[in-house]
Amino acid sequence: MNIEQHIAAAGRIENSLRKCSVDDVEMQIEAAMLAGTHWLNAALHRMGATQPGSDVFHTYLLTVNAYRKLCVANEEMVLALSEIEDLRPAFVRGNMPGAEAAADRARELQSVIRLKATAGS
Repeated sequence: MNIEQHIAAAGRIENSLRKCSVDDVEMQIEAAMLAGTHWLNAALHRMGATQPGSDVFHTYLLTVNAYRKLCVANEEMVLALSEIEDLRPAFVRGNMPGAEAAADRARELQSVIRLKATAGS
């Protein structure tokens, strides 16, 4: 995907996220991860750290060297997406207590990624 496609996809996902109720914690975490991934990819393409067609799907699928390279490009965004992804096993696939707080944290992290990705745009 190119920058504009990532931005459009992130916007659609964020619109859907706003429709979630407080009880839709799994969807909030999943949507925050998906929107955050699109914002991250748009920013990485804009910085020249990655090229369209070479998108990050999940930070945990990156090689160590690729992860380090992307952290050099913007560590805060990469770490924020990693943290959202780390919430998924316990609160999207599992039923750990504290899901509402996890969803709040995922939305907060997704906002950090979006703000960093759109800074200076």
